[in-house]
Amino acid sequence: MDEPTLNFYRQNADAYADWKKSPSTRLKSFLELLPSGGAILELGCGAGNHSAVMLAEGFSVRATDGSPEMAEIASRRLGHPVEAMRFDQLDAQEAYDGVWASACLLHVPRDELAGILARIHRALKPSGVFYASYKMGENDGRDSLGRYYSYVSPEWLGATYASAGPWITLSSDTNVIQSFDETPADMLNLVVRKA
Repeated sequence: MDEPTLNFYRQNADAYADWKKSPSTRLKSFLELLPSGGAILELGCGAGNHSAVMLAEGFSVRATDGSPEMAEIASRRLGHPVEAMRFDQLDAQEAYDGVWASACLLHVPRDELAGILARIHRALKPSGVFYASYKMGENDGRDSLGRYYSYVSPEWLGATYASAGPWITLSSDTNVIQSFDETPADMLNLVVRKA
């Protein structure tokens, strides 16, 4: 992961955790695709808002965040362990029914994303489901807070997923969100199943 971006979250963990962002409306649909009580890996859990819903619904959740400070805040709020883990440290094999990565893989440098996606593919059980959201665009760059983003097109992202393992696309849609730096962002939301 990009070190200045990781350092931003480490140094601003409290402010980011207190940010009142809208919960994902896609989480309910994602959970409906999983077996009752199934195992979920959440990458980049932030303050733990999504993990809280997963736990309340009876799922077995491994919540992770790249920032140890953010992981500690989320663990306190959830009353549940949260690991400090970067994406490139994921080494599980066929362990999860679902992987949830809301607005976090968009920080992975473009030339590293296929390798991270391959790790996620390996970590999923056969027919496991994977959700991720990305900022749309054609290049990479930094926002006004210095955070790195890999802006993707649907075509580029599709080719990158294909290079990381066989997937079946379940849904793909777009929406506009308000980012932490208070700028609007066009988002691409993708749900796939491990083939």
